[in-house]
Amino acid sequence: MTESILQRQITIQPDSAKIQKWMRWLVWKIAIATVLLMAVGSATRVMNAGLACPDWPLCYGQLIPSQQMNLQVFLEWFHRLDAALIGMSTMALVGLSWWYRTSLPKWLPPACTLALGLIVFQGVLGGLTVTQLLRFDIVTAHLGAAMLFLCSLVVIATMLTPYQGNGTAGKLSWVGLIAALLIYVQSLMGGLVASRWAVHQCLGGSELCVVMNSHLLGVIPATGGTLILAILAWRTAALHPVLKNLAYTAAGIVAFQVFLGVATLRLHLQVEPLTVAHHTVGATLLAVLVAFTVFSLRDRVLLATKS
Repeated sequence: MTESILQRQITIQPDSAKIQKWMRWLVWKIAIATVLLMAVGSATRVMNAGLACPDWPLCYGQLIPSQQMNLQVFLEWFHRLDAALIGMSTMALVGLSWWYRTSLPKWLPPACTLALGLIVFQGVLGGLTVTQLLRFDIVTAHLGAAMLFLCSLVVIATMLTPYQGNGTAGKLSWVGLIAALLIYVQSLMGGLVASRWAVHQCLGGSELCVVMNSHLLGVIPATGGTLILAILAWRTAALHPVLKNLAYTAAGIVAFQVFLGVATLRLHLQVEPLTVAHHTVGATLLAVLVAFTVFSLRDRVLLATKS
């Protein structure tokens, strides 16, 4: 009887590991697609295509507005198509997590369901951006929900990723969390600047300079938090290589992000690819910091378990 139980465990464990591997692969794919979706959304705004499709969820009352199709209509239409595909992929993720729940960690199905709730909320906000004629607060909330959805995917994916920590992260998890929060707030401020066209109006002497200057001043704590994390990771000699690489990557990304921001401002937002890259790199930086925070928390849990 004991042998039969052991044989059953041997046959179940590989299946469970295989299922987790495929689930992890699917979550990472959705996360990458979400970053690309945010890039397309940024291009849609930069090209003044936010209302290129005057109705929602269809575009000119059609699934594919072939007669009205131009660059602006295509951007808005493709943005909606990409969002719909991500929504359906997330629904599939939720279904699979509940179907294979006996072979997966107990936290995974509820976490996937929460991610689905975020993408549904994101879709509702996306519809409101059109019906409310790009109202700046709804546009900013639309961006904020997208970033939260991305963060939820990164948390799920990193929790499913095999990782053998060595318990040396210490309080770096808190530094990573603070840096991620600062980048999130800074990204929201950037979204507010974009949705109110504050750069253009500030250059003309508008009162929206307060919004623009708040975003510029926010560069200091957001950049400082990320660089402090990288310095502390460098000074922690025994820190796990995964954490070191993530911290160094975050430092490199934040330096590139500052360069993109300065270049975008200097060129008065006349080079659209620079503006799109600035937004996309910001989302990528947030994802890297969230991944660092999750891995470092797992490191702390391992240390607490050993002690």
